[in-house]
Amino acid sequence: MTLCPLAWGGTAHAAESTPVTSDHDVATLVSDRDAIGPGQVLHVGLHLKLKPGWHTYWLNPGDAGEAPTLKVTADGRGQSERIDWPTPVRISEGGLMSYAYTGDVLLPEALTLHGNGGATLKAHAEWLVCASTCVPESGDFTLALPAAPNDPGVGKDGAIFARAAAARPMPSPFAASIAADGTLSLTGQGLSPQSVERAWFMPATTGVIDQVAPQKFEVTDGRLALHLKWMQGVKHDGDMSGIVVLQDAADQSSSLWIDARPGAGAAASTPVHAATAAPVAAPIAAPATSLPRMLLFAFLGGLILNLMPCVFPVLAMKALSVAKMGGAGRQVALRSALAYSGGVMGTFALLGGLMLVLRAAGSAAGWGFQFQSPVFVVAVCWLLFAMALNLLGVFEITTGGIGQDIVPKSGLGGDVLTGLLAVVVATPCTAPFMGAAIAAALGGPAWAGIAIFLAMGLGLAAPYLLIAGVPGVASRLPRPGAWMSVMKQFLAFPLLATCVWLLWVAGLQRGADVVAMATGGAVALGFAAWLFGMAQRRAMIDGPTRGVVFSRVLAVVTVALAFVVLSRVATGPADAVAPPATQATTAQAGIVPFSTARLDAARAQGKPVFIDMTAAWCITCMVNERVALDTGAVQSAFRDRGVVYMKGDWTNRNEAIGAYLRAHGRDGVPLYVYYPPHGDGQVLPQILSPGLVLATLQGKAG
Repeated sequence: MTLCPLAWGGTAHAAESTPVTSDHDVATLVSDRDAIGPGQVLHVGLHLKLKPGWHTYWLNPGDAGEAPTLKVTADGRGQSERIDWPTPVRISEGGLMSYAYTGDVLLPEALTLHGNGGATLKAHAEWLVCASTCVPESGDFTLALPAAPNDPGVGKDGAIFARAAAARPMPSPFAASIAADGTLSLTGQGLSPQSVERAWFMPATTGVIDQVAPQKFEVTDGRLALHLKWMQGVKHDGDMSGIVVLQDAADQSSSLWIDARPGAGAAASTPVHAATAAPVAAPIAAPATSLPRMLLFAFLGGLILNLMPCVFPVLAMKALSVAKMGGAGRQVALRSALAYSGGVMGTFALLGGLMLVLRAAGSAAGWGFQFQSPVFVVAVCWLLFAMALNLLGVFEITTGGIGQDIVPKSGLGGDVLTGLLAVVVATPCTAPFMGAAIAAALGGPAWAGIAIFLAMGLGLAAPYLLIAGVPGVASRLPRPGAWMSVMKQFLAFPLLATCVWLLWVAGLQRGADVVAMATGGAVALGFAAWLFGMAQRRAMIDGPTRGVVFSRVLAVVTVALAFVVLSRVATGPADAVAPPATQATTAQAGIVPFSTARLDAARAQGKPVFIDMTAAWCITCMVNERVALDTGAVQSAFRDRGVVYMKGDWTNRNEAIGAYLRAHGRDGVPLYVYYPPHGDGQVLPQILSPGLVLATLQGKAG
């Protein structure tokens, strides 16, 4: 658990407040003048003296971190909370990029005071400091400045402000444009191969470019072209602001603030260089991809998804429909298979489209992202619970699929809805080939992404299409009979087991209160299902009597009350939660919670590191832990080799983990990466075995 030191600075009758001190830094509020003259603009700032190895962050912290905030007020005579940011340095942390400050740093603001006389300044600041761990800090400061009859001149801290002013980026004298392919172009006199030896760009906002990717550039007389890589799924056609740093052969740097307008990129006319002024650790290279290859990967991933445990409850229900094919005509079976396939592929396309839209809007949506919402988790739990009650005979819906009574003549509506449900419950699982395919879908054109998701849906539906479409296959299936009634009731129990798992996930996300609300809602749904089933049976005997109508109305009211409970889950306080699984892992011997700072520190010490990116709702992750990572042989190998076993929990949304996944070409969990001592990371397959992990540790995995 991170600590948040909070201290109250006492009043200081000088240009510096009483310091706020922690184990990592010393913070004060400072002013450039010791007194206030008539009509002056006062410059104040948060002065941080960071201990060696620690850093804090810029306006854009990069792939991880948080920007400091500072709000200063002056007795109702004025306030300021806009920091004039100095140029940061770039820090590579475990394949991620941070923009940060080290050592002695001042974050200044300009404060215009209304009226004359002295003033007491009060300030509140929050900042994050990181080294091997990250610690959020905050402080409240008070600084009393007396009045001066005339201009008092620069105070004792004026030199600090002068250095901060010199560190701020200058307005760029060059015209700047950004092309659709990510080429940032600067044009104007003074640009030449002799004046620019190195160049790099730091954007003002995160989530726009791949900040850790190498930035190659070309420079000619009067023009610089810096090639940036857009974030996967980002379609950028607007302005872009940030800092361009130009460095000459003598290592003299110029920091320029640019506001680039959309426009054409500069043409290459000289050899391409890589921006190397600040070391950048590139992510593990992903293999070259092509659309046909990704379509094949997507199809194979969807096909293998049929074998994943999260899909079993729904596919087991579908097995009853498959069994019915033994006694049905081929045309009926084929129509059912096509309807089911349409539901699967349509839902895959809809889910893929939603992820592409969210990516374009700047959200880091990945595979299984909807399970990071406790509302969605509880809703799926209730849906599966209702399905289980149906299978147990509490109320009746035909066994071909959920909702099949909506279209009683053909049952095709039920097949479509069963396909939809199969995709919904499949998203916690990731099959081999799926990771690369999903990353390609979210990183390429929208039409190609939708095609990849459709191919994945076709793979999931393929076995059912094969059974229905190939002559003679369906006829070899068992004939319908009394055994189907027993099988139908038996299949309710895998669904109920899935409900228990989903309640566990909801508990990890929002704590015991949400589990209680979800369980209470399930009881309400069970009562509604019993009322509805009782009304069904009475209606078959007595017709639509008042009692039948009353039971149905009461069932509807009960379901409505359950959804009121669901709305409480949606609006419940996010901070009233149980400890997340990431923190829980600290209680497990040998497991270190993931952070880029910890990863960077371990690698700097030459330690081997095994990264396990997981989530409580990821069935594939849980299976891999049980059959491979938690086995005695693997754990013994970790201990014997001094491997740092680092686990990142994506059960809830976590930007640092999301950025790490994207940096390694993945958009969902699981992700396993092994860093040998002083070596590059190696990405392991998504399905693990003890032998594979041991071979990787020994350097024998191919």
